[in-house]
Amino acid sequence: MNSRQSPIFSKTYDFLLWLMNHTERFPKSERFRMARRLEDTAFAFYETLVQAARTTRRQRNVLLSADLELDKLRLYLRLSHARSLTNKKQYQYASRQLVEIGKLLGSWLKTAKS
Repeated sequence: MNSRQSPIFSKTYDFLLWLMNHTERFPKSERFRMARRLEDTAFAFYETLVQAARTTRRQRNVLLSADLELDKLRLYLRLSHARSLTNKKQYQYASRQLVEIGKLLGSWLKTAKS
């Protein structure tokens, strides 16, 4: 990652890498259900951030879409923990990362124009 890149991109990249390593350890039955949802949503979140960074028109709307993806990611993470696919330590780590990413997204939203 480029060291001059916004922290939200590097933190999201790091989270994606952790998530992919984590979900590949899910039982086979859950890899096609919960792991897929987690990964697809995480990638959609990152892609929406890239879109927001490259647009000047409607940037706020794109960031709101990213916020929706982040909410879905939080839900899927909670479900994976409830189904014992993620242990307490892993859940706490992932939750902290998503809180930090959410704060960065919130700051960006505050500065974005409609």
